[in-house]
Amino acid sequence: MTENIPKHANLAEYCLDERVREGRGERRALITDEGAFTYADVQRRANRFAHVLRGCGVEPEQRVLIALNDGLDWVAAFFGTLKVGGAVVMVNPGLRKDEIEYFLEYTRAKVVVTEAESAALFREAGASVSTLREVLVRGERGLQARLETASGAFSNFPTHRDDAAIWLFSGGTTGRPKGVIQTHASFVNTTELYAKGALGYRGNDITLSVPKLYFGYATGSNLIFPFSVGATSVLFSSKCTPDALFGQIARHRPTILINVPTMVHQMTSHQEAPKQDLSCLRAVTSAGEALSEELYRRWQGLFGVPLLDGLGTAEMWHIFLTNTVTHTRPGSLGLAVPGFDVRVCDDDGRELPRGETGFLWVRGDSRAIAYWHEMDKTRQVFRGEWYASRDMVRQDEDGYFHYCGRDDDMLKVGGRWLAPAEVENCLHEHSNVAEVAVVGVPDAQGLVKPWAYVVARSCAPENRASLAEDLRALALERLEPFKAPRQVVILDSMPRTHLGKIDRGRLRKM
Repeated sequence: MTENIPKHANLAEYCLDERVREGRGERRALITDEGAFTYADVQRRANRFAHVLRGCGVEPEQRVLIALNDGLDWVAAFFGTLKVGGAVVMVNPGLRKDEIEYFLEYTRAKVVVTEAESAALFREAGASVSTLREVLVRGERGLQARLETASGAFSNFPTHRDDAAIWLFSGGTTGRPKGVIQTHASFVNTTELYAKGALGYRGNDITLSVPKLYFGYATGSNLIFPFSVGATSVLFSSKCTPDALFGQIARHRPTILINVPTMVHQMTSHQEAPKQDLSCLRAVTSAGEALSEELYRRWQGLFGVPLLDGLGTAEMWHIFLTNTVTHTRPGSLGLAVPGFDVRVCDDDGRELPRGETGFLWVRGDSRAIAYWHEMDKTRQVFRGEWYASRDMVRQDEDGYFHYCGRDDDMLKVGGRWLAPAEVENCLHEHSNVAEVAVVGVPDAQGLVKPWAYVVARSCAPENRASLAEDLRALALERLEPFKAPRQVVILDSMPRTHLGKIDRGRLRKM
C-alpha cells in the first residue's frame, strides 16, 4: 500500500484540503455544540491555527500538545499542527498536574493548546519545562485575536510520508504510557484498507463516537475516516452517558456509531433502551476491550443493528482484525483486514496451528516507527516487518480470531493455561453482572489462582456474599473446575487506566 502513497504526503492534505479541492468545501464536515461547519470552514480555521503555531516558533517535527474538548478548535489545532509539519500529541484535557508534567517533559512539546479551565494547571506544570514555549488557551482574548487576524490560506510544509504525524500512547496498566510514533503514511494506509475497504465509509455517512477525539480509536473513526470521504462527524464536549448518546442519535441520526463494550453494556441496561430508535445506524464498531458474546446478543436483541467487534493497537494504528456486516462471528474479533497479515505465534515466533493459543503477530504498512525513548522495548516488539504483540489470541478453523487476553493477564493454574476472557464471558451471562475482570492472585503458597472482580447492576451490601456464591457456582457449572474463580469480589466500580480501560494491575494489588 505504501508505494501508492505519494512520497510527500500530509494527513491534513489527505483528509481536509483534498475535499475542498474536489469541490466539497460547502459540504457539512462537523456538527458541534457550537453549530455546524463546512469543510471550507474547517480548512480556514486550521490554516489560521497553522499561522499561529508557526508564529509561536513551532517547526517541522516538533510536538504540539492538544488538550481540548471535542469541537471545531480541536479539529483545527489538529490539522493546523500537521500543516506546519509538526507532530500531534493528544491528551485528556482533565489530566492531573503530575500527569501534565510527565507528558510535557516526555514529549518536549513546544506549544500546548488547552481549555480555560485547564490553563492554570498546564502553565504551572510547564513552568519548569524548558522546551515549552507557550500555552494557548481556547477562548482567551489573546488566542482569539491571533486567530482572527491570521490568514485563512496556508501553504503546507512538504512532509515526507514517513515523517511523524501523531504520537499515540500505549494503554499499558503499569508504568507511564509509552509514546508510539506514527507516520502520515500509517494513517492513510489504515484509512484506505479498513475504513474505506472493510467498513465502506462513504460521503453520506454521519459518524458519532463514544470515546473522545484524543483516543486514537476515535481520532480515526470519528475524524480521519469520515473526512477522507467527505462525510460528517458529530462532536459533543460533554461526558458521554447513555442518555446523552441516545439524545445525540435521536437529534442527528448518525449512520456509524463508534462504541466500546462498557457503553454497549450501559446502553443495553438502560431502562429506556427498548424505546430507542437506532434504525439510522448501518454499523456500530466496538473496540478497546473484549466484547462478550452475551453482550453482543443482548445488543442484537434490543436494537438489531450490526455490532462489529475488532482489534487494533497504537503500534499498528487502529483496526486490523474486524467483523464486518457480511462476515460476523459473535464472540470473535473477526477476520484480518485485507492488506494486513496476522499470525498466531509461539514464544519463538513460530506460527501455531489453528485452534492453539499464542501471541498475535501482525504485518502491514501501518507499523509505527518506534517507542519514544524506549529502544529496548522497541527491539522486543518490532521484528522486521512484524509487530509482535503481547496480546494472546487463537484462530478457529474458519479463520476467525478470538481474544484470550494479554500475556501478563493469562494465568497458569495447576500447569494449565487459563484465559481470563473465557471466565469473564461465563460470568457475564448472569443477569446481575454489569462488569467483570478476572486476574491472578497468589495464594498462601504463592500459587496463582483466578479471582473475579465484579460490578453488579444492583446489589445491596448484605446481598453481596450471596451474589458471589451464585457466580462461583455458575462458573463451576459451565467451566472446568480449575477455571472457576477461587474468590468473587463485588466492587462498587472498577479501577481504570488513563485510557479508561480496567486497571488489572490495581486489581491484583487489592
